Amino acid sequence: MVESRDTIDFADARAADACAACGAWIVGRRYVQSEASGFASYCSEECVRATQSAARKQRWRTRRRAMKVAIIGVAVAGACLAPHQGREGQRLSKVARAPAAPSTIGGAPVVPAGWFGPEWPPSDTNLLAALGRDAWIHPLAGPVRRMPRSDSRVFGAIRPGDRATECRNGHCGVDLGGEIWGEHVRAVHDGVVEYVRRGVNAKRGGEFVRIAHRGGTVITQYFHLAAIPRWIERGAFVRGGDVVGLLGDTGVKDSAPHLHFSISIQLSPDKPEKYFDPEPLMALWPLRVPVDGSERGLVTTVAQPGMPIGSAPLIVGRKRRLAQLKRAATGASGAAKGGSAAPAAEEDQPAPEPAAPESSGDE
Repeated sequence: MVESRDTIDFADARAADACAACGAWIVGRRYVQSEASGFASYCSEECVRATQSAARKQRWRTRRRAMKVAIIGVAVAGACLAPHQGREGQRLSKVARAPAAPSTIGGAPVVPAGWFGPEWPPSDTNLLAALGRDAWIHPLAGPVRRMPRSDSRVFGAIRPGDRATECRNGHCGVDLGGEIWGEHVRAVHDGVVEYVRRGVNAKRGGEFVRIAHRGGTVITQYFHLAAIPRWIERGAFVRGGDVVGLLGDTGVKDSAPHLHFSISIQLSPDKPEKYFDPEPLMALWPLRVPVDGSERGLVTTVAQPGMPIGSAPLIVGRKRRLAQLKRAATGASGAAKGGSAAPAAEEDQPAPEPAAPESSGDE
């Protein structure tokens, strides 16, 4: 009979001879490491290194957790100890519900009390003010600022045909220059070329370029060009001051070579394009002045401002009577020659291409 004290606990013996890392039996050389709970035996040096690496990672996790807790505690303590304005003197303003739509007085909208910001939809005054603050340059180089020289060259001057309502008597732009045939015509602002017309176009503004600025909301057009650079194509990006053409007389019927320049605004594709008188803006736009007679130049803001002549006054029925007289004169000349009276050709009307813009030309 074997007493209990003489028995051997095989489980304890197996645990004593097993590796603390992988649990394998230790045969041969034994590696012993001192730990907080005592000594641990390992079967190989790799098991010892793996155990040490796991212990280091655990220590770093503990330290990071303690650091996060300390940072949060310092932030909370700083927020609590920072000086705060007392409740005395504080008055909570009562926020009143704004009306669904602003009331109007005499047709002009009244902004409710406490409201601020730009007027919407923007008025003509807001748009012109925004263009005046933006960085634009004059389309023709200095040192002399070119402005319309006569009433026939200003915005709204009499032109036959069906013109836009905002163009008054017909001229939807201004006529500039003409002193130097072939001088450089420059883009007045950064933008993207929207349309280019080259080749024969005698009755519809000649060769011209149409550029969209400020996300397509502002459009400038340059008519009667003698030539257009090859790189100017639809979709090309242009910077303010880049040469978009040479001043010429393509599409001009009776007047001298000049640049017909127009500016229009279209807030969204579903809204009509509206022309503006560019003369007040051009009177203040900086000039590009050539240096030492070369093509290079510097933009200056110290040039003298121009003196706008002003848009032509609206004469009710004048355009209709002028068109009737022109048709009658054309019919009489055709009858005298024995030919059929063809309708009078109107210059600078919308080109037949789908992307062609409307222009206002010169007789």
